[in-house]
Amino acid sequence: MISQVINLSNDKTFKLYKEKYKFFINIHKGLYGIELRKIHKEFSGTEIKLNSDNIFHSNDDLLLVGSLREIPENLYTSNFDENINAVITRTLQKYDECENISFNIGERNFNFRYAFAMGILNVTPDSFSDGGKFINIDKAVDNAIEMIEAGADIIDIGGESTRPGSESVSEKEELKRVIPVIIEILKMKPDTIISIDTTKARIAEEAIKCGASIVNDISGGTFDKDIFNVAKESNAAMVLMHLKGRPKTMQNSPEYVDVVSEVYDYLASQAEIASGIGIKKIIVDPGIGFGKRVEDNLALIERLEDFKSIGFPILIGMSRKSFIGNILNLPIEDRDDVTNALNSLALSKGARIIRTHNVKQAVQTCKIYNSIITN
Repeated sequence: MISQVINLSNDKTFKLYKEKYKFFINIHKGLYGIELRKIHKEFSGTEIKLNSDNIFHSNDDLLLVGSLREIPENLYTSNFDENINAVITRTLQKYDECENISFNIGERNFNFRYAFAMGILNVTPDSFSDGGKFINIDKAVDNAIEMIEAGADIIDIGGESTRPGSESVSEKEELKRVIPVIIEILKMKPDTIISIDTTKARIAEEAIKCGASIVNDISGGTFDKDIFNVAKESNAAMVLMHLKGRPKTMQNSPEYVDVVSEVYDYLASQAEIASGIGIKKIIVDPGIGFGKRVEDNLALIERLEDFKSIGFPILIGMSRKSFIGNILNLPIEDRDDVTNALNSLALSKGARIIRTHNVKQAVQTCKIYNSIITN
């Protein structure tokens, strides 16, 4: 059973759920819902006052509607069994506490009440934005130092392009690209928080041995399941991202019925697996641009708040992505200002790590956001 808090104050979201559940409620500010999906096993034998003022049923899904204060109060008048009550209560708690999570990554504490900037370092010949620029070790290290001195909180290093249509590379080649760079960065800046952008357990393991403290897996742990054990044994933080298909084919006509629910269910499921084996430091990423149409990306950004009830900090990477170019007819090199505007919007909707090529802009945005919430 998957549970999700949904902001129904949004007009499009409200219409989507009204059509699904056929309810007769007026939209207003502060209107929320908790949806329980795939509840048929837990639901059997339970008598619930369906289609009342605030409880609705559609196939194997259930929706409770009200303010965030009213929903738990309404549990007392329902006939839900203890298991369903516990799920609803826990989901509300995770939603409420998501932005107050704090844990150490490496030697540094990350309090996710605040926003952080993650600088992208692609040590590849074929990444969509900067492919080939930093394949040379010295140039890659220089770029990393420049991002660190500009205020980057994390440097995310990848040795395999994941742009649409890209081919996989061997472990040997990926190690050759990333390991020397990690070593040299940490020689010069030993306090740097390094994230290894890989789907391969061996690459993650070797990177962590060299000083990386985050595993950023675009497959959410589905391409190489041993990567979970690497993160667990090393006490590394792990970013779980949603990807539909494989990078080579992910943009070949991707389709969703409800992209937000489908991405949410995937991330919630993978986070449960990771948490279940003992990974303590989990971050989720909806995977903008990875097997998504323009309208899918926009829906995920607009409803980013709804991912808070997974219960982990949210990372988002929109930097120079093709959907920006498709909407505004902009070349890659002219997309930074729009990226930064989207980053600001994402922070207001719950994102706490901004993955970006333009660290200077992202750091400024994070500083302004952090100043506002602490004022």
